[in-house]
Amino acid sequence: MRIAVVALGKIGLPLAVQFASKGHDVVGVDVNAALVDSVNRGVEPFPGEAQLQEKLTAALEAGRLRATTDYAEAIPGADAVVVVVPLFVNEETAEPEFGWMDAATRSLAEHLTPGTLVSYETTLPVGVTRGRWKPLLEEVSGLREGEDFHVVFSPERVFSGRIFADLRKYPKLIGALSDEGARRAVAFYESVLDFDERPDLPRTNGVWDLQSAEAAEMAKLAETTYRDVNIGLANQFALFAGANGIDVYQVIEACNSQVFSHIHRPGIAVGGHCIPVYPKLYLSTDPDADIVRTAREFNESMPERLVAQAEGMLGDLSGLRAVVLGAAYRGGVKETAFSGVFPTVEALRRRGAEVRVHDPLYTDDELRALGLEPYALGEGVDLAIVQTDHAEYRTLRPVQLPGVRLLVDGRAVTDAEAWAGTPRMVVGAGRASATV
Repeated sequence: MRIAVVALGKIGLPLAVQFASKGHDVVGVDVNAALVDSVNRGVEPFPGEAQLQEKLTAALEAGRLRATTDYAEAIPGADAVVVVVPLFVNEETAEPEFGWMDAATRSLAEHLTPGTLVSYETTLPVGVTRGRWKPLLEEVSGLREGEDFHVVFSPERVFSGRIFADLRKYPKLIGALSDEGARRAVAFYESVLDFDERPDLPRTNGVWDLQSAEAAEMAKLAETTYRDVNIGLANQFALFAGANGIDVYQVIEACNSQVFSHIHRPGIAVGGHCIPVYPKLYLSTDPDADIVRTAREFNESMPERLVAQAEGMLGDLSGLRAVVLGAAYRGGVKETAFSGVFPTVEALRRRGAEVRVHDPLYTDDELRALGLEPYALGEGVDLAIVQTDHAEYRTLRPVQLPGVRLLVDGRAVTDAEAWAGTPRMVVGAGRASATV
């Protein structure tokens, strides 16, 4: 097949090389000329994705992959077009911002030819595939969906850093706008993906047709929103447990020994491109979902809550030297999308603290580019807050933070014995270990 992938970001590029690895001819289109040049030169533009460099090299050497900024080179004659353009949420209104996706859809529609399957993999609010993309594609192309071309929603379900493994591990969900579109979508994804055996699943791992685009849209939102709500509940339990001298981690371990309990771990922040965003996409079409809204608000409040607790232990933070340990939103991943570092730094600054940030994955210049003042281990500090669960922080010792008067471990990763004699606050770990 001839396949076009629209947007060669952290999901789109791995998908493009995966399709090429199955023997198909793939053209990736992206508005970022520097990224396109990097792909064509065989240099992965965002290191850290397992197997990406070797698969990119193999695809280029086989002549199965090329990148361009011109839709006219990528779209005409394609058997399938896979769209993975980012969808953003307005931070003030919490409403989706479709600007980039609208522009990409118009551009591909201008060059759409009969017989093409168009698959949207970007996570969407329920109803957008049918209510927004279908009419826009028809209007611009002059073609008719269901007759001249077919549209399907098939959400990406992968985790940054392990995308190729996840493509094999999880069923590929599809929801089309017609029976013929569903048939073509199933055939397409069966030809570009391989699947691991999963005896734990209720049916064979592979391409699962959910019968409608709306069902597929909701499935992606539901599986991610579930995680946010679960973390919100874990955070609620953690604050109560800490205030009552109970170790919430022992409680969670005990609960999860029973097959019906799957409580997640609490923490200072929920970051990344997915979990902080997708509940808001769900709320955009289900404004009565009070449980979802409450969990999202509660999780967003955690940095402020922990900083306030630190203030309660140390007193006035004005003029104190504070360091936030970790800029990345999760350990081992060089990405700051919706990272808790930003609200944590802001909460400290509002109280007059002099705030700096340490992260083993970022250079000082990279931290400054993010609006963060860098910190080096060994420099004097009064208050330290672990925001990211980097492996390096598991062996952190007070001697590396000279003068530290309080460690706030927002991820429960530091060693209690190593911190004996130094005040250490771990969310949900109970009063017995001088925690809250």
